[in-house]
Amino acid sequence: MNATTTERLYGLLPAVYRLRDADQGEPLRALLGVIESELQLVEGDIARLYDNWFIETCDEWVVAYIGDLLGVRGLPAGRTGLVFTQRGLVANTLAHRQGKGTAATLEQVARDVTGWPAKAVEFFRHLATTQQLNHLILTPPAAVDLRDLDRLELINGPFDGSAHTADVRHADNGRGCYNIPQVGLFLWRLQSYPLERATARAVASPADGRYTFDPLGNAIPLFNQPRTETDTSQSIAEIDVPAPLRRLPLYEELEARRQALVDGQTPAPSYFGSDPVLQVFLDGGNDPVSPEQILICNLSDPPAPAADWQRPPLTKPYTPAPPPGSPQQPPVVQLQIAVAVDPALGRLAFPAGVSHTSVEVSFSSGFSGDLGGGPYNRQDTVAAWLASYGGGTLWQKGVTQAAVAVQGDPTNLVSTIGAAIQSWNSQPAGTIGIIAVMDSHTYAETLTGQAAVTIPAGSALLIVAADWPLTPRIDDPAQQGRIPGQLTPFGVRSHLRGSLAVQGAAAAGSLNPGSLTINGMLIEGALSVLPGNLGLLQVIHTTLTPAAGTISVSAGSPIEQRNDSLAVTLQRGIAGPMTLATTVRLLTVQDSIVDAGSDTAIAISAPAAEVQSSTIRGQTTAKSLNAGNSLFTGVVTVARRQTGCTRFCYVPAGSVTPRRYRCQPAANAAGGGIVPLFTSFTFGQPGYGQLAPGNPAAIVTGAADEGEMGAFNFLQQTQRLGSLRARLSEYMRIGLETGTFFST
Repeated sequence: MNATTTERLYGLLPAVYRLRDADQGEPLRALLGVIESELQLVEGDIARLYDNWFIETCDEWVVAYIGDLLGVRGLPAGRTGLVFTQRGLVANTLAHRQGKGTAATLEQVARDVTGWPAKAVEFFRHLATTQQLNHLILTPPAAVDLRDLDRLELINGPFDGSAHTADVRHADNGRGCYNIPQVGLFLWRLQSYPLERATARAVASPADGRYTFDPLGNAIPLFNQPRTETDTSQSIAEIDVPAPLRRLPLYEELEARRQALVDGQTPAPSYFGSDPVLQVFLDGGNDPVSPEQILICNLSDPPAPAADWQRPPLTKPYTPAPPPGSPQQPPVVQLQIAVAVDPALGRLAFPAGVSHTSVEVSFSSGFSGDLGGGPYNRQDTVAAWLASYGGGTLWQKGVTQAAVAVQGDPTNLVSTIGAAIQSWNSQPAGTIGIIAVMDSHTYAETLTGQAAVTIPAGSALLIVAADWPLTPRIDDPAQQGRIPGQLTPFGVRSHLRGSLAVQGAAAAGSLNPGSLTINGMLIEGALSVLPGNLGLLQVIHTTLTPAAGTISVSAGSPIEQRNDSLAVTLQRGIAGPMTLATTVRLLTVQDSIVDAGSDTAIAISAPAAEVQSSTIRGQTTAKSLNAGNSLFTGVVTVARRQTGCTRFCYVPAGSVTPRRYRCQPAANAAGGGIVPLFTSFTFGQPGYGQLAPGNPAAIVTGAADEGEMGAFNFLQQTQRLGSLRARLSEYMRIGLETGTFFST
């Protein structure tokens, strides 16, 4: 122990007492060590006292007390587990009060209360009215210009600039819109997740020239990455929200950019400024394709008998503007086109006859929250793993497809996941190891059979999508090295295109059979536990594509091959059907989606299951079940009804479960007319697994915390919306009513 930092009290003792204490086994030193730890806690509380005077630096529990000093009402004081903070609401209270009754203030209040971007629309400004000839209002025009394609695309949305006839229904129930006393708040629930230099998926072959941004090959809309607002007094624009990208604005910006270059002018950037919404990298180069070489177009599947998307031309003509006073028209300039992009479908196409050895893309996709494999921050779960296993010496390998990085650090870095697993399999029992996949590339590998992961007794392995940065060395700060355990688990989502198998090698009866944890990965294949003796399998913040991403556990006939001490955990993940051998000790599903593809297919088959705040699409069969705050779309069949409980869940009719408490549909419901409605259950779509607007109140407020049932309970969307509705009247003008509408 360091006496200067952790043994200050012991160091204050005279040397004679320390010498006598050493002769008796240092009991006094141990006692003062306990007192020292308590002293550090007290000093930490004292140090926080100054920070707690300010809303920007105070602890979360102090926010309500500072808000009380300003007269901010309705703050959730004393409530724990909130994922949205009211810190911004308290910090901006004075500014909000100064701007009461303005649309910009309503938007800022909505953002501060819910954390969602919001657009306030004064519906009375968009009414088609009979004009007074002495006081003409030029905007909006009463008739829609059918040649204005941009305005037509925005009709009935938050950025609609067209005139509408009056709607006499009320807005506060989400039904009415355009009327004199009504104001609408459009909210964006989906989040935008940027991905850097992911591997584009070839539709057929590299020579074919057709790719998708999604490494799984799905047609998904690309999302805008919102820019940071610098002036909250101004109403937000389309570029400020995490919304799907539209073809027309991007096309017009790039067309204007090319025309400006031909005219010798500086283009005005918007979507393709210093932080462009999409980039394409070819053949492993470090420089992306310049925006003026990208053509935005529609790459929809053509009608039969055509079988190919349209291809961009190699060049496109532009006529420069003539110099001032010159009667002659300059010659046409041909600009090169490198790639065509369809942001609405997430597709790329190269000119006919053009092929590339590799295509990488940077883009943003949309999803409801931090669930499944994604580039969001997963530091808390990685830190928890390190706290559990990383107290001693760590073994670590990095995986990256950057050849220069691998050659520069051959002892720590390899180019394939299989090579890292092979190195791990040669480590002795009791090793604590990490395999860090350091980029968002696709790794086409089948890690089964001889290439499977082996977990000896007492060993623990973490396979995580995370950067492993270079840091100054302690012995020589001028030199840099990679320290095991120092990870950056965000900004990266690695893709394994293949299956993964693991086998526990511990002897029967081992007290510590070993564990495997997977964090932050996108796996396009099955995850299987082979016959053996594995202690723990954790799948955290990981997506196993439902079509092929099954999780299965096999048991062998010898006792040492039965996996009878195994516990399987799926936390904040997405997976296909889960089939576990009857010898498995426990299956835990937390804040996750298990998708069997239909309500009639088997989603979970396990001896003992714990399902909390999850969405299970398909049938569930188990010997025993503990479930809470979950949605089961298929029939649930449990053998031991006297064990366990089902609380605050939706369970279809015909299910056989343990005793129920406040589940839906209620036992006395006539016909059980309560059914959960989803935005989409097509995997890959932004609204996958999200509860749709219009769900029964028993579903959206039926959880134990009065929030929604299912996998996205942790987002606390019901609580956010309730807090917003309770606060809007404070900032509305007299005589107006507000309605909330979900844009995503």
